[in-house]
Amino acid sequence: ANPGVPKRRARSVARNRSGPCVRGIRSAPRGRENQEEDTMPAKKRISVVSAVWNEEENVIPCYEAVRKVFEEQLPQYEYEHIFCDNASTDRTLELLKEIARRDKRVKIIANSRNFGAARSAFNGLMSARGDAVVFSISADLQDPPSLIPEFVKKWEEGYEVVYGIRKEREENFLLSGMRKLYYRVVQRFSDFPIPADVGDFQLLDRVIVEALRQMEDHYPYTRGMIAQCGFKSVGIDYRHLKRERGEAKGKFYVLIDMGLNGLISFTNVPLRVCMLAGLVIAALSLLFVFVQLALLLFVSRGSSPPGIPTLIIALFFFSGVQLFFLGFLGEYISAIHFQVRKRPMVIERERINFE
Repeated sequence: ANPGVPKRRARSVARNRSGPCVRGIRSAPRGRENQEEDTMPAKKRISVVSAVWNEEENVIPCYEAVRKVFEEQLPQYEYEHIFCDNASTDRTLELLKEIARRDKRVKIIANSRNFGAARSAFNGLMSARGDAVVFSISADLQDPPSLIPEFVKKWEEGYEVVYGIRKEREENFLLSGMRKLYYRVVQRFSDFPIPADVGDFQLLDRVIVEALRQMEDHYPYTRGMIAQCGFKSVGIDYRHLKRERGEAKGKFYVLIDMGLNGLISFTNVPLRVCMLAGLVIAALSLLFVFVQLALLLFVSRGSSPPGIPTLIIALFFFSGVQLFFLGFLGEYISAIHFQVRKRPMVIERERINFE
């Protein structure tokens, strides 16, 4: 042993000279190609969700539009396109399976029956695996996929939520005006800010998706749930296009159902308005009693007025008010009823291209 080296150090040196398998020895340098592969960052993945029902005329154009955007404008990202089929009765599912057979980036969730667009799309959102999720692009392309690169740009700037603002709509004036009024009523009554004129066409960071996963909501009002999460968000204006092919699926009853769900999901203001209205009507009724008594004593003394029209009007008026208030209470009770029963949001028949 070297007399100038301590015994413990000398043993270590001897071990290091004994052979290449000794612990602590660096392996031979690898080739430049392998090193470059290790240093290359993995591509981020973006998921796109589309809920469909009887859209045989639109699923192929929707798929092609999304594919073109990612291949031509966002080649640096991987993507998956999740179609959620609500038990279509036409060739929608057949066409989707043909697309999925050729392109593994297309994934399909086929439901056992029609559970509604809101539940189906939310189930697709929960199944997305991307670092960000574009939720949700309608198959009729009224929400243009060409806006996705702008969404992604804002996301890369640090925004967790990028939402599309429907500044203009290609639809009749009456329906457009009703939508604008509804959005502002929900915005005014909600317990937290919900952007006006914003639908489900949004880009969500993975942190938002995981936050939404914690919300066990039987009938999700997704745009409100996203707003409830908070985080850093930004809006992008766009023109909501008219449907080019196929028949509109948003029937009047469905729109009313979704509207009431959005109104009662995040506020108890309607209940308080009903209570306040009841107090005001009771006060006016009491005032009416005193007015009638004064008229009887000082104006129509000695003759008893029939008062039949007054009684009929009062009866029908208060009956209508009571039924209206009971209806509002029923909406809340119905929401509680379905929530506490813990039924599954959707029941799936099959999944395709999910690993």
